[in-house]
Amino acid sequence: MRIETFRTGAAQSAPPRKRGDFGLAEVLALISREKDIPIRLLVHVSRCRADTARARQLAMYLAHVVKGISLTAIGTAFGRDRTTVSYACGLIEDLRDDPEFDAELDRLEGLLKEMRHG
Repeated sequence: MRIETFRTGAAQSAPPRKRGDFGLAEVLALISREKDIPIRLLVHVSRCRADTARARQLAMYLAHVVKGISLTAIGTAFGRDRTTVSYACGLIEDLRDDPEFDAELDRLEGLLKEMRHG
């Protein structure tokens, strides 16, 4: 299922369409806010700029690792194949070798977990 975007004030957000979509909507909202990239660009089918592509890869990784969403479901939501999502997850995992990047990812994971429990 593809995530539809709509405008609420100045912010962009993705509405949860069914129970499983809510986790992805949380991830998209977080990455959009933290990286200052509109959700519509995160889910856009084009590659976009490098910072947008990296934010999209982060969103895919967090959706899979923190929210437990399947690679296939994430691929469908982003208009991509599950192998592309798998590649993105592997790339982000490899980047965790950098202590600064790893700390930033830990922070984002913590924010997502707070959203779940807060």
